[in-house]
Order: sequence, then C-alpha cells, then structure tokens
Amino acid sequence: MSDEPERLTMWCAGEEWCPITATATLVGKKWHPVIVHRLLVNGPLGFNALKEEVDGISSKVLSDSLDDLGEKRLVNREIVNDKPVRVEYSLTATGESLEPVILAMRDWGMEYVSPAEDPDSATV
Repeated sequence: MSDEPERLTMWCAGEEWCPITATATLVGKKWHPVIVHRLLVNGPLGFNALKEEVDGISSKVLSDSLDDLGEKRLVNREIVNDKPVRVEYSLTATGESLEPVILAMRDWGMEYVSPAEDPDSATV
C-alpha cells in the first residue's frame, strides 16, 4: 500500500486557484462541512444520531448530503445490523484529512462571525 494519499479526480484547468476550487466543490455545500465536523468530533454515528448532532437539517437534506459525501469518498456508509436495519456513517481517511480545513473554517467563524439579532439585518 502506498503512503500517497488517495487522489480524487476532479476537473481543474491547472491554474493556481484550482486546488481551492476543488476543495470548495467538496465542502462547499451548506451542510457538508457541518456533517464532516460532527463526524470528526463524535466518530461514527447512525443516521438519527447524526441528525440530532446537525441541528436544523431535514432528514431529506441529510440523506442527500450523506449520499453526496459518499460519492465523493469522504464518508463511509456501513450496515451494522440487518434486523432492524441500522446504518452507521463514518469518515474515510480522505474525509478525516479535511480536519485542518474544517477546524480553520470553525476558528475563522468564531473570530469574525456573530449572530444577527434580527434575521433581516444579517449580511449573508
């Protein structure tokens, strides 16, 4: 087995900014970094436990996000029990390698973002 990290195949024009675009494509959806963060903090979780950890996400959006993260090889889906069916989600090695990116996003947000008292006054 190689010590090289798994490489994800993505379109890139070879410009200096392409790695930024590729990373943003992987974690750029609203809930993706939150899901990755919750799995980093808690380890493997079942669907309902993960939904509780990602407050405010609907079951459909969580399911779609997990499918997308699975297709991008960032999250594993493992059936741990057949009757009743129980599925557990965990990060792949590639998903775990996002830890410094996710923590940097968290740290930046803690430094520069504050909650809006009135939703209409929010800048984003």
